Amino acid sequence: MHTSDILTTAADQIASNKIRSFFTLLGIMVSVAFLVAVVAIIQGMNAYVTENVAGAVIGANSFQVRRTPLTVGPFDDEAWRRVQRRPSVDRRDEAAVRAALPEAEAIALTSGFPTPVTDVVWRNQSLGGIAVTGVTPEYQIVQDYRFDSGRPISSLDLEQRRAVAVIGHDVADKLFPSVDPVGQDVRLGGEHFEVIGVVAAKGSVLGQSFDTFALIPYTRFEMLYGRRQTVTISVKMRDPETITPAMARVVEALRVTRRLRPGQENTFSVETAEALVAFWKNLTRVLFSVVPAMVGIGIVVGGIVIMNIMLMAVTERTREIGIRKAVGARARDIERQFLAEAVMLSALGGALGIVAGWAVAGLVDAVSPLPARITGWSVAVALLLGVSIGVIFGVYPSRRAARLDPITAMRAE
Repeated sequence: MHTSDILTTAADQIASNKIRSFFTLLGIMVSVAFLVAVVAIIQGMNAYVTENVAGAVIGANSFQVRRTPLTVGPFDDEAWRRVQRRPSVDRRDEAAVRAALPEAEAIALTSGFPTPVTDVVWRNQSLGGIAVTGVTPEYQIVQDYRFDSGRPISSLDLEQRRAVAVIGHDVADKLFPSVDPVGQDVRLGGEHFEVIGVVAAKGSVLGQSFDTFALIPYTRFEMLYGRRQTVTISVKMRDPETITPAMARVVEALRVTRRLRPGQENTFSVETAEALVAFWKNLTRVLFSVVPAMVGIGIVVGGIVIMNIMLMAVTERTREIGIRKAVGARARDIERQFLAEAVMLSALGGALGIVAGWAVAGLVDAVSPLPARITGWSVAVALLLGVSIGVIFGVYPSRRAARLDPITAMRAE
């Protein structure tokens, strides 16, 4: 038999038993759809974190000097206790960083974690859940803030400890829907502040907005909330290629400032947005480790179903097999025929699974905050799984059909 004849016959057999064929390939289809959809969502989230979240937290071409790591873990108890015993980042550290990096585009101080979360009150309206952060003026450069209206916090605001605030886009949109926020008097934590600027929208991820904040001068923040334990130094370089050598110089300068001996571990952390990205990817690896097991179970079940259905088909078509052998069909022809049907069934299940997974990923992307991104390798793996399962679980039924004695087979009814 020619290959085209084998494939045509296999397609005819599948088409003549549509319902049975559908339920045969259902297990593989569901498993492949799950694989494609989950991988698409995870890859989409990874890309979003890399392209948007990390930059929004730390800033483009930037790194931070912190008392504690931006991403915690894995730590044992003793390592965590050592981190907790670290001294706070302070003005001396900032001076050391400035001396080490005179070419930096901006070096900023911000209040540390935990940042106070309070209500913003204007007249008789109130908006809760606003993160208040004390900053030096350079922080607005580090974060690449663009302003919808007003102006940023200035050096004079910092020196005179002025009660002024820059608010995020969502705060302005919800609290001042029909009024220009600039110049308005608001209350933050019971204190009166003048709104001097509104930052353009930064967006959100997973429903978490980056626009619900209020920035006040760092010196004013210390007056209201005291000095926080985790002050952060943010450094913005002009070119991404200079970040790594700049971080090395900062580490050296801070070790000298803090009088750390050779071999003694750092009492500070210097991190880029890559640390946040790496931490996120470590979290998604946990999910990736579960996905193969779940997909594997579904694939094996689907393969067993295919094998059982093909064995049933061998029994039902025993007389047909006998007639074919009687008119000259070789055992190899019979084996190839049944193997082609098994592979076609599983490949069809894989193809339908890819389409279904693509549709699910698109639906999730459209109706939820979760982004999704289809990757070529997941589609290729899905197709390979479909064909492989057909080959693996189709071998036994096809060989059993090929070994039937033609005389005995023709007697079957």
